[in-house]
Amino acid sequence: MEDFVIIPSYRQASLRPLLSLLLSILAILLLSACGSPSNALEGPAEVVQIARSACISCHGSELQGKMGPETNLQHVGKRLSKEQIARQIRKGGESMPAFESRLTAEEIEGLASWLSGKK
Repeated sequence: MEDFVIIPSYRQASLRPLLSLLLSILAILLLSACGSPSNALEGPAEVVQIARSACISCHGSELQGKMGPETNLQHVGKRLSKEQIARQIRKGGESMPAFESRLTAEEIEGLASWLSGKK
């Protein structure tokens, strides 16, 4: 009876280093995305906490907008006044829900004040 030796083909052997390299690159990219928090959410702790819990699902973790350019709040203070921002938060509009039943008047005022400073 003959002994059989399994020898990996050239093709399989050459793919292993490539696969290892690709997985390493993917890991680096994923870890770099976990970098330090953005300056977009710097501000009074209580206001930032409200933004994190009520706003980032649509406006993004860096206020970059996740549902189109109109949801980008990074420079919203250039487009809207503090009063306009407060009204938008309270009453909602187009695709934004109203938050007057979810947030207190003080929370809305704090958010509007903070966001109006984003210029």
